Amino acid sequence: MRQPKQERAIQTREAIIRAAAEVFDQYGFAGASISRILRRAGVTAGALYFHFGSKEGLAKAVMNAQPDTIVPLLHSQGLQRLVDITLLWARRLQADPLLRAGVRLTGEQDSFGLRDSSPYQEWSQIMEDCLRVAQEKGELQAGVEPWEFAELVVEACTGMQMYAAAKSGRADLPDRVVRMWRLLLPGVAVPAVISRTELDPARVDPAMEAMVRTTSSDEAVG
Repeated sequence: MRQPKQERAIQTREAIIRAAAEVFDQYGFAGASISRILRRAGVTAGALYFHFGSKEGLAKAVMNAQPDTIVPLLHSQGLQRLVDITLLWARRLQADPLLRAGVRLTGEQDSFGLRDSSPYQEWSQIMEDCLRVAQEKGELQAGVEPWEFAELVVEACTGMQMYAAAKSGRADLPDRVVRMWRLLLPGVAVPAVISRTELDPARVDPAMEAMVRTTSSDEAVG
């Protein structure tokens, strides 16, 4: 049975993003040629330009795909969900070219003429939503502003992954995330919540396994 046209278009777009991410992750924006991306994706130049318009448009799509690699895999709520997002982010940065490429491109976008803060803002909004749920559940101390703390976590994670990349190739990034929360939680969470908030990176193992299954299934379909 022939695939519906819309479904084929979606699969083509996802294949291009995944291939581009692998190339951007390895070579950066400047070294990622369109021809290399096309060979990796197995599509025509017409398909790439139809979906993304330009190499810059493709880079923006990769940058903005970061939350999709993490958020749908988690089921916790409130402050624990925020912690889990950062734990899974740290683990997936070690394994997922799409997330790594998004982080790399966001950091080096000035070099290819972009100044787009939307990837940071989207992370901040996602984290603020977690914190507003935490606030409604009585998990936060009085005076903690969800938007303000969300921005702080984004800022901290941005610098932390850069430091870890230079120092250990991000091998110690999950441990750094745990340390961040051990230092931050006493300043924002009520004591009862601190004691029950899980910081072990292993708690996101099921999400990591789900990612592997999804990636293997996508490759089999492709």
